[in-house]
Amino acid sequence: MELDQLRYFLQVAADGNFTRAAEHLGISQPALSRSIGRLEEEIGQPVLQRQSKCVSLTDAGKLLQGRAKEVLSILEDTLAEIVDDGQVGRIRVGAIPTIAPFFLPGLLRRFAEDYPQATLVVQEATTDELLKACADGVIDVAILALPIQAKYLEIEELFEEELLLVLPPNHPLVSKQSIELSDIDQIPFVLLGEAHCLSDNIVSFCRKQSFHPVSVERTSQMATVQELVSLDHGISMIPMMARRLDQSERRVYRSLNGARPTRTIVAVWNPYRFQSRLMEAFRNTVRAYAGTIEQVTGTP
Repeated sequence: MELDQLRYFLQVAADGNFTRAAEHLGISQPALSRSIGRLEEEIGQPVLQRQSKCVSLTDAGKLLQGRAKEVLSILEDTLAEIVDDGQVGRIRVGAIPTIAPFFLPGLLRRFAEDYPQATLVVQEATTDELLKACADGVIDVAILALPIQAKYLEIEELFEEELLLVLPPNHPLVSKQSIELSDIDQIPFVLLGEAHCLSDNIVSFCRKQSFHPVSVERTSQMATVQELVSLDHGISMIPMMARRLDQSERRVYRSLNGARPTRTIVAVWNPYRFQSRLMEAFRNTVRAYAGTIEQVTGTP
């Protein structure tokens, strides 16, 4: 049994399709099929149940999937430990879409300056996908926002940031010196889709204040939320990180008076995987960089 066979099998299991798996692996579909066929011959029974457009795991495949992940994880950790010099290596970083474009660029630049021989690989995905990737060893660390439901993962709080009310410039509330939550309780909201935890942060804050926002539109991109607000489709709440990068005059940002919505940014990793000196250096850089992010509490 070859390691590549295990890798190929895990990719097919993850994609549920030979064609997609072959594309991800960069090999031809016939070559992938032959590799899986040889694996099944050696095991003595099928590990994949083939259907017209997809494949699923047999009972033997489910057992092999868990063991294959363990074998490859042990091998990766062993190789990483052998070559661990604190300077050379690969760090795989994940972040949710409402954090990645605002937090990662500065962080990665800082780390690259201090560790030029290191390779940084970025993955942007939802919270659930990144938690699974952390648990499986697909990524080394994820930058996420609370709340998080995760077992056997280390979670370190980095900082808390305010969520600012964003309005079109011609909105009547723009002229108010102080905006109360009661001022917006009948105004439609533009929110991200349910897969994004930012919407959960917003809705949870509103419910704690006995206020239920009316969502009229949902989208998958923060930039689209901002543009829809500019077009007077509704209002929304945007993280301070995103607001700092928004230089457009087509939107106005305000802090709410009294209790203000916030979210807590965290770093997450699997403490049961080998923690290289380079990985520890990266986490230290994450902590230091997070500490430099100025927390603006007044009206911007």
